[in-house]
Amino acid sequence: LIKEPPERGRWLAPRLVKAMQATLERREQSLLFLNRRGYAPLTLCRTCGHRFQCPNCTAWMVEHRLTRRLACHHCGHAEPTPRVCPECKGEDTLVACGPGVERIADEVTALFPEAKTAVVTSDTIWSPAKAAEFVGRMEAGDIDIVVGTQLVTKGYHFPNLTLVGVVDADLGLDGGDLRAAERTFQQIRQVSGRAGRGEKPGHVFIQTHSPGAQVMQALITGDADAFYAAETDARKDAGAPPFGRYAAIVVSSEDQSCAHDTAKLVGRSAPEVEGMHVYGPAPAPLAMLRGRHRYRLLVHARRALDVQDVIRDWLGKLEWPSKVRVTVDVDPYNFL
Repeated sequence: LIKEPPERGRWLAPRLVKAMQATLERREQSLLFLNRRGYAPLTLCRTCGHRFQCPNCTAWMVEHRLTRRLACHHCGHAEPTPRVCPECKGEDTLVACGPGVERIADEVTALFPEAKTAVVTSDTIWSPAKAAEFVGRMEAGDIDIVVGTQLVTKGYHFPNLTLVGVVDADLGLDGGDLRAAERTFQQIRQVSGRAGRGEKPGHVFIQTHSPGAQVMQALITGDADAFYAAETDARKDAGAPPFGRYAAIVVSSEDQSCAHDTAKLVGRSAPEVEGMHVYGPAPAPLAMLRGRHRYRLLVHARRALDVQDVIRDWLGKLEWPSKVRVTVDVDPYNFL
């Protein structure tokens, strides 16, 4: 995307657009993959800079134009899309920032007005009947271009689907997740496998700002063994799972001061155990979720240590207010 950026106001690079045009001319089908529901992940006011944030979570509200609402994908809070800025009362000042599948579908419609396009997400395919209808339309050739999330990455076999375009391959690498590269590799490799499953050859285009990243190089070469070997070495050097143990201790409460004080208590009481280090507390990346303020501590221990027993004894000696919740997640899948 750095060498071949999309046109201004667009999200699809010229080379991908050209390939889609050629696919349409051959009367074959294309799939554009973007693992982000809705139209745009952020809406702001160009006059005063106001951003629409969920009242229950430290997360931006996602615009869904198909249903004309702003929604939080963490707690489910939704509200109608406003016509004026609630801060400065300006009209026609609200702008959508970044793409979701609905925005990509709009771009596809503008580029290829004659093509039949389908948006496939959990918002549009919410039942077995809807899934069957989608499959039937694909098999009948009633859809030329699919724009979808991870819902379309597995379980489907469409022989006439010969082109896959990954709109933002870097999306899954954000957030500091230990398994981000691994999951990105697996997901993009899986969606790439949708192309050319019949007799016709398939082509895959991956849009990225980091073509030199190890995971991108592995996807290009198809060398899964080298990728997993490098991931294994990196985890071994860091003492990360499976060569070490992580445990997340999350302290939450609707009362921020109670959550903060309890988190400090947990941190002060951390036992000194050989081969174990405790970091924090600190506000969680998702500092408020469903109306609860959240603080995190991270425990890093050597593999042989029975970290569950250590944490059980540690927390078992403490008392905190009933409105505070303390949860422990050993070897967590995410660090939010």
